[in-house]
Amino acid sequence: MGEIKVSPDYNWFRSTVPLKKIIVDDDDSKIWSLYDAGPRSIRCPLIFLPPVSGTADVFFRQILALTGWGYRVIALQYPVYWDHLEFCDGFRKLLDHLQLDKVHLFGASLGGFLAQKFAEYTHKSPRVHSLILCNAFSDTSIFNQTWTANSFWLMPAFMLKKIVLGNFSSGPVDPMMADAIDFMVDRLESLGQSELASRLTLNCQNSYVEPHKIRDIPVTIMDIHLLQFHGTKYAAIDPSMVSAEELEVQKGNLSISQEEQ
Repeated sequence: MGEIKVSPDYNWFRSTVPLKKIIVDDDDSKIWSLYDAGPRSIRCPLIFLPPVSGTADVFFRQILALTGWGYRVIALQYPVYWDHLEFCDGFRKLLDHLQLDKVHLFGASLGGFLAQKFAEYTHKSPRVHSLILCNAFSDTSIFNQTWTANSFWLMPAFMLKKIVLGNFSSGPVDPMMADAIDFMVDRLESLGQSELASRLTLNCQNSYVEPHKIRDIPVTIMDIHLLQFHGTKYAAIDPSMVSAEELEVQKGNLSISQEEQ
């Protein structure tokens, strides 16, 4: 367990890419943490926005790979913001501070929603050149928790972490996925009560993306939900591209699902 945290790649990343902390709001308690790697001459970099449970370093493998190919990559960790407008205004100030007029945004889960909201927020004076969305959403009502959004700030940290952990896979997974889950759990443990409460608030606060305001932005959508169909007649992938180990895990998940039904 915890293989990623002690891996040579992660240690190399932490020793070679400095973590920067930047304040752009009048409230000096709102600190953006970020890793900025790759050629500084690039003025339209790719920026990674993490999910509720993520910190800036969860994208270390993407940073190492992409910078190796010559890309400039920035991975962020949000300050505590309690509504989407406040986040968008703070993010705009950060881009101004970094002297970045336009950027490409990669957002995972909550990060994907915030990326869309920022593109919507700046649609009259565009700051987003393209969007890459991974397991993202465009309407918070899908979580059926809009009515509890304003109470997260009252909950203790252990309860907030329990809410987030409830979304992690609990069934059999392959070793690489298990290591990734362990790493995300470790990152989750590093977040304080206010950070978790604010992220869950942003995740569930009643809001949706107005599609007409981002329709001119190139969007790539990534989703892993198709994994559940591997090894079945509904698979959307060539069977020869799926390993025997992965098929075995998927068969186990399918058997468990059928037993529960």
